[in-house]
Amino acid sequence: MSYIADDVALSPLAARMAAELARAQGPYPEPELRDASRLTDEELGALLPAAYAAANLSMRWIVEGAAGERQPRFTPGACLKMFDALVDGLPRRRWADLDEGVGALLRCTGPWPDGLAERAATLVRAMLELGRELGTHRLLAVARLAGPETYAEVAAGFAADGEIARAELDLLLPWEVRELAAFSEVGAYRRHRSVAMPVPPEAWDRVADAGYAEFARRALAAAEARVAAVQAGEVPYRADKAFTSDEVETLGRAARTALRRDEPWLPDLLDRLLRGVVVAPEQNARTLPSQALLFEITRAVEAFPTPEAVASLRAVRRTVRHKGVPKQLDRMLKRVDAALAERTEVALRMPDLGFAADGTLRTPVGDCTAVVTVGEEDAVLGWHGPDGRPRRSVPAPVRREHGDTVKELRNLVKQVRAHLTTLVRALEGGFPVEAAQPYGRWRDGLVRHPLAGTTVRRLIWEIEVEPGLWRAVLPSDDGLLDSSGAVVAEPDEDAAVRLWHPIRSGAGEIARWRDLIVERGVRQPFKQAFREVYRLTPAEEEAGTHSERFAAHLVHYRRMFALLRARGWKSDLLGPWDGGSEDEAERVLAGEWRAAFRHIHVDEDVASTDRVRFARRTDAGWRNVPLAEVPPLVFSEAMRDVDLFVGVTSLAADPDWARRREDPYWEYRLGNAFGELTPSAEARREALARILPRTRIADRCELTDRFLVVRGDLRTYRIHLGSANILMDPDGAYLCVVPARSGPAVHLPFQEDRLSLILSKAFLLAADTGITDESIRGQIALGLPVA
Repeated sequence: MSYIADDVALSPLAARMAAELARAQGPYPEPELRDASRLTDEELGALLPAAYAAANLSMRWIVEGAAGERQPRFTPGACLKMFDALVDGLPRRRWADLDEGVGALLRCTGPWPDGLAERAATLVRAMLELGRELGTHRLLAVARLAGPETYAEVAAGFAADGEIARAELDLLLPWEVRELAAFSEVGAYRRHRSVAMPVPPEAWDRVADAGYAEFARRALAAAEARVAAVQAGEVPYRADKAFTSDEVETLGRAARTALRRDEPWLPDLLDRLLRGVVVAPEQNARTLPSQALLFEITRAVEAFPTPEAVASLRAVRRTVRHKGVPKQLDRMLKRVDAALAERTEVALRMPDLGFAADGTLRTPVGDCTAVVTVGEEDAVLGWHGPDGRPRRSVPAPVRREHGDTVKELRNLVKQVRAHLTTLVRALEGGFPVEAAQPYGRWRDGLVRHPLAGTTVRRLIWEIEVEPGLWRAVLPSDDGLLDSSGAVVAEPDEDAAVRLWHPIRSGAGEIARWRDLIVERGVRQPFKQAFREVYRLTPAEEEAGTHSERFAAHLVHYRRMFALLRARGWKSDLLGPWDGGSEDEAERVLAGEWRAAFRHIHVDEDVASTDRVRFARRTDAGWRNVPLAEVPPLVFSEAMRDVDLFVGVTSLAADPDWARRREDPYWEYRLGNAFGELTPSAEARREALARILPRTRIADRCELTDRFLVVRGDLRTYRIHLGSANILMDPDGAYLCVVPARSGPAVHLPFQEDRLSLILSKAFLLAADTGITDESIRGQIALGLPVA
């Protein structure tokens, strides 16, 4: 039987793919047949029924993989063929993938064809007899299509555990097929699907319009009331039992619906719910009322992030007592931050929380006054006594008589810190998006904002003064400054403003901004003026579609895997198992560009790096593109990440590598510990050139092409600007120095561990006669030859 519908005209490529699907398993398809991006959405919808029934697994996976990245369209004939394939596959599979049937219903381009209800009834009957798919929303949708009798039978056996889940079921049961199909799709994140077609936006709208938006508010309010009752002792506390598993799923869907719609009532309600769900009412208990709900809400926030929800998660992360939960939350928050940066319409929104324009909040507490102050790096809580003079700690009468108020103020400080961190992550993560906003809104909503202002005023911005002509400025108390420090005129209210990135400036302007940032003592919230720039090289232009700039490095794999996840790259774990020999870590930037970084398993904790390539999202899915077509800022930010992965986790960066001559990777370490500088090391050199003249060791330091040379009293030392490894003159002996817990008190224009480490070593070695560590003293006296 053919599973290709008659109402679809196939292109020659689609026809060849259909023929390949119809034949038995054979050799892997030729390259042309692997490129499903050349299919139309209708052709892809026409091929999916044939793929479901195919014995040729290679071709099936190609078609189904393409469907997971785009929106197939099913003609009425293709929709019917999808149900034919599901029915015909029952004897062999003893199961049917109802997700594919529901997906075809939701994406059907015309009226559902005759005969669809009969096939739906056959599927439902088989599922009931086999005991499969019972209690699933997809079975409910197919049963509604089958007819009232079948639907009544399925609905009668449908149960939900927990009051909140039962309320959801009561809402769903009267719905028609399209609403139930849409609901099944929006809830599909909870399960593995062989064909994970992206959820169409209209599915969310259909569900919300059917009454789910109002239900979401009721459900989340009921959840908040329950945890409040648990905290008050009105409901017996049982660890992780505040909600049933069905209720957790329901609340996850409710949170997603409200977050996607950016409901104005959600921030306060979600904040109260999260604060109640992360700590047990018993003071010393380390359990949670519902760990499952905490993580489910975090996943919902990752799907549809808002600044308020992210800040609430970050605030409760500080209060949870369970040992393992903060680590898991930290991993999840990395992905949440990356997602928020991409949701530009809400990413930079900030509440004022009642703070005055100068970034302070004064609260009378008895005869004293609490003062919360937002500074450049942090928010702090201070106290003034009845005489108006500052106090070092909480006044005793306040601690004794107003303990609840003190607790509320400390929670407020945590909340402010969470909002500031969220803003910084959103700003830096939004670089590739290049989002702009009107000057008036930027000035009033960010620069003059009591909380955001201290962050925004330490960053360089660009204003569009004429169409296509942008001027970089730094906000200050005197006005807008250019790179020379001169005040420039304010632009029109509707002039576009965006965050400045050095990739869009010449070397002279970049140098002037770096000088100004250091001269004015500005510590930027993230590396901007000194940000690394990665431009396309002639070798990369010649290679065309891939870069090998960071290939052939050996890295500590577990460290790199953690860093990949922390920077928002998706990657599968490498290891000695099927499919674990290599992987391409991927990150989507600006919504339509995807960077892929290939790396290869070497041994237990070592991987080898390989090429980087880029793809662009089109209506036909992701298509690989020449590097020259990638926007320079997108290319630079992706390559900056890869440079970070290699630089931080390289075997050559180990401080004690010279002691390991028996190491099988000795030659690699030796060849790379003092190699050419990468852009990140070049930026470090630029920063040191401006910082060192302001320090007490300036006369003992000299910057060369790759090293910071430090003249001590016993020896002269060369600190590599990339790895921070040290060589000693005159014999080139290697010096191992374990990083100190804290570096010198030197103002840095940005925070970077490697820069701080180099400065710490420089200060130590400039006064080498005062070193007390016997290990270091012994090495200086004897040396460790590296060759």
